[in-house]
Amino acid sequence: MPINYEQLMALKNLGQKYAYTDREVMLYAYGIGLGADPMDEKELAYVNEGTFTPRPLKVVPTFASVAAWGSSPGEMNLNRVMVVDGERDITFHKPLPSAAKITADSTVLDVFDKGKDKGAVIRHQTVLKDENGEKLATLVASRFARGDGGFGGPSEGQPEPHQVPSRAPDQIVDITTRPDQALVYRLCGDRNPLHSDPEFAKKAGFPRPILHGMCTYGITCRGVLQTYADYDPAAFKQHVARFSSPVYPGETVTMELWKDGNVVSFEAKVKARGVTVIKSGKTVLA
Repeated sequence: MPINYEQLMALKNLGQKYAYTDREVMLYAYGIGLGADPMDEKELAYVNEGTFTPRPLKVVPTFASVAAWGSSPGEMNLNRVMVVDGERDITFHKPLPSAAKITADSTVLDVFDKGKDKGAVIRHQTVLKDENGEKLATLVASRFARGDGGFGGPSEGQPEPHQVPSRAPDQIVDITTRPDQALVYRLCGDRNPLHSDPEFAKKAGFPRPILHGMCTYGITCRGVLQTYADYDPAAFKQHVARFSSPVYPGETVTMELWKDGNVVSFEAKVKARGVTVIKSGKTVLA
C-alpha cells in the first residue's frame, strides 16, 4: 500500500508513559562499551553507583534514545524490511535522572518522496518530559523507507547535513567493540534479529549479525564524552549523527573529531574495512 501523505503527516501519539531505573541506565552504558576497564573510575561512574564512597550515578546523554523505547507517532504502514535508520538528532534540555517516570509525545515532522525507485524519508519527533511536564530531551529520528517512494509527496526541503571541517582531525580515538556487544545492547530494547540471529542476518544479506546503528550512535557520544566533555553528561546540549554503513561486533571504530568553539564535529570509520559508518556528526557542548 503506497504512503498516504496526509494520514502520515497527521500521526501523533501524546502522553505515552514510561519508567526506568538505574538498572536500565547502567545496562545502556555497558551496552555502548563503558566499563570495559573495571578500574577506570571515570567510566565506572556510569555503570556502578558506588558503595563505601557513595556517588551519584551518571547517565549517558544518549540514554535518551532508549528511555522510552517503543514510543512512536503511530503505525506508518511502511515496508519494514526496507526501512533503515537514517539519522538521529537529540537535543538535551537538562541531564537525565538515574531513575524516572517520563512521558513521550511523538509526532511526524516531514515526509519526503525521493521517487518510485528511490524511497521515502520520514522525520518524526519525540519529546521526553519528566513528571512535572518539563522537557528532558527532544529526539528527531529520520527513517529511510527504501520501498515506499513514488507516492507524490514533496521532494524538496530536507535539512542539510552538518559539514565536518576539511582540515586534519584535532583528535582521533579508537573504540573497540566486543564480539558480543550487540547481544548486550539488544537488551536495551531493540530485539531486531538482524543483530543477534546469524541465520536471519544471512538472509538479510549480511555475513553475520551487525551492531545496532543506535549502539554506534551511543559509541560516538562516548567518544565525545572522553575527549572534549571530561565525562560530564551535563556538557551535552545536542548530539547528531547520520548512519552510513553498519559496524560488525568486534570491530574497532575510529572516531575523527574537530572542535570549533562549543561545536564538536565527528565522523566514524572502520579502518579495517575502509568504510565510514557515521557521517556529518555534530555535538554541541555547553
